[in-house]
Amino acid sequence: MITLYGISNCDTVRKSGKWLDAQGIEWTLHDYRKHGLDDALAADLLAAFGAERLINKRGTTWRQLDASEQHKITDPASAIKLMQTYPALIKRPIVHARTHGWLLGYDQLMVLSG
Repeated sequence: MITLYGISNCDTVRKSGKWLDAQGIEWTLHDYRKHGLDDALAADLLAAFGAERLINKRGTTWRQLDASEQHKITDPASAIKLMQTYPALIKRPIVHARTHGWLLGYDQLMVLSG
């Protein structure tokens, strides 16, 4: 079973779900807004990708933050707090597959088809 992490109204997350369906891959969605982002999951994501890769600094949510909010990311704990406050900051999609571990981004899904 694959877990797709993201936000259900995100176009790329929906596109990823459709791609997984087309490949016949069983999956479930973990929507940060509906299911939350607890400290353990956030720490796992940071350990897998690091804050620089994980936080989408090109997205609308980041650009709407004032500079003081943006500069709050000084360590893993502050990154977790910001991601929990603004889950749309997290790049999407993120997939966790037992066979491939953590994957970040739509293009990375292609490894699942092999």
